[in-house]
Amino acid sequence: MEREIQIITTGKYLPERVVTSAMLDKNLGLPQGWSYKASSVRTRHYVTSETASEMGALAAEKALSQAGLTIQDIDCLIAVSGTMEQAIPCNAALLHRRLIPDGNHPIPAFDINATCLSFLTGLDLASHAIHAGQYRRVLLISSEIASIGLNWDQQKSCVLFGDGAAAVVVQATPLGHSSRILATHMQTYSQGADYTQIRGGGTKHHPRTNPPPGYFLFDMDGKGVYRLVSRYLPAFVEQLLNRADVDIADLDLVIPHQASGMAMELLRKKLGIPGEKYMSILENHGNVIAASLPMALHEAIQQGRLQRGSRVMILGTSAGTSLGGVVLEY
Repeated sequence: MEREIQIITTGKYLPERVVTSAMLDKNLGLPQGWSYKASSVRTRHYVTSETASEMGALAAEKALSQAGLTIQDIDCLIAVSGTMEQAIPCNAALLHRRLIPDGNHPIPAFDINATCLSFLTGLDLASHAIHAGQYRRVLLISSEIASIGLNWDQQKSCVLFGDGAAAVVVQATPLGHSSRILATHMQTYSQGADYTQIRGGGTKHHPRTNPPPGYFLFDMDGKGVYRLVSRYLPAFVEQLLNRADVDIADLDLVIPHQASGMAMELLRKKLGIPGEKYMSILENHGNVIAASLPMALHEAIQQGRLQRGSRVMILGTSAGTSLGGVVLEY
C-alpha cells in the first residue's frame, strides 16, 4: 500500500569517546589488526556518562533545529530502540521528559521494539497513522547503548558494536512533492529466536532468580544468523520489490542494517546490488543496533547520496529472527 509520507529531517548524536579497533586489540590481548579484520569497524563510539534518553533527545533536537521545528510541532513521539534504558517506564516517556521538561505538550509517547528493525517498524506503523489522519507529524528516536552489554569473551561479536542515537521526523507529503512509501514488508523466522539474545532482565531470568551473570550480556550465534538470513533474504527482497513494483536497477540507493562488514558484503553480492548503490557507515560507527538504519539514512542525506525523488530500499534483520524492508521515494 502506497502512502504519501515524507521524511522531512534527520539528526544523530555520537558520544565523544572514540574507541578504535587497535585499542580493542590491545585491551583484549588480540593480534594487532584482528578486530578490524573481523568486523570492518575501524572506530566506534562508547558512552561515558550519557544515558540513552539524553543521547536520543540531543539527536532529536538536532533534527528539529535543522528543519526549523520545535517539539511543539510534533504530534507523537515514538521510541524505536532495541535496548531499554530501564524496564519501566518506556524509553519514549524518558525522552518526552527530556524534550518537554515542563510537561506542557502532553503528546503520546510510546515504544516500538523490534530490536534492530525497530526504526523500520516504527516508520511503517507511523506512516499508516499519518495516512489515516491520526497524526500530522511524528518524531521517531532510536538511541542505543550497546557497550554496556557486550560479552568480552565473545570476541567476534563484541568488536562489532557502538553507541549512539538518531532521530527522524515524518509527515504527510506536501502538495507538489512526490515523496511516498512504495511498499513495506516484514517476516519472522522464530527458529532463529535463540541466535541473538540477552536472556536476563525480564520476568524469566529476573535478578531474584539468581541467573548467571552472563545472562545479562549479549549472546550471538553469528553463523546461525547468517545461514538463516541468507536462506530467506533473496526471496524476501523479491517480494518487497514486487510490492513496490520496482527492480533493483530502479533503486538509487540501498541502505542495509550495519550488521558486520563480512555479512553486508556477502549479502550485497547475493542480492546483486552494485557497490556504488550500497550505503555503509559501519567503518566509523559500528553496529548501533536499531539506530544503525536511521543513522545511515541521515548520513546518506548529508552526503548528498539521497536527493528528493531518489528511490531507496532500507533493509534489515533483527533478533527473532526477522527480515524487514521499506522501499520509498525520498
